[in-house]
Amino acid sequence: MWKEVNRVRGVMENLGLRKNPGCNWIEVKNKVHTLLAGDRLHPNMAQIIEKLEGLGMEMKKSGYRPDTNFVLQDVEEQDKENILCGHSEKLAVCLGRLSTPPGTCLCVIKNLRICGDCHTAIKFIARFEGRKIYVRDTNRFHHFKDGLCSGGDYW
Repeated sequence: MWKEVNRVRGVMENLGLRKNPGCNWIEVKNKVHTLLAGDRLHPNMAQIIEKLEGLGMEMKKSGYRPDTNFVLQDVEEQDKENILCGHSEKLAVCLGRLSTPPGTCLCVIKNLRICGDCHTAIKFIARFEGRKIYVRDTNRFHHFKDGLCSGGDYW
């Protein structure tokens, strides 16, 4: 239904309506960092992307496969994987990993619901890193520990 999607996006643009981008906040050393989906403006973005790509390779070795069904754009499969890497909650978690000592709990606040792919990825990260990761989305708190989510994978 990509033609219909494009039509609706055109109508929204003509009306001056915009979709809110995915946005996350993480506090590191008493400073709140804001990360937007696909944003490259954060001063540490090069290190965040490098860390996320390395982690992605490790996760794939352990069985993680990006769930591209959560990319609602008409693009090639490889592009869908790249879009998933730019989801703001993954960026926020990687910033937290880079900026805090191993074992430190990470707390992320999100303005939208967490997507299923990010939910799965953060479970992997929590297990790999031996960290507790809390993500507050618009519906609930997710407490990730040892590769599990406190919500029983209900996201």
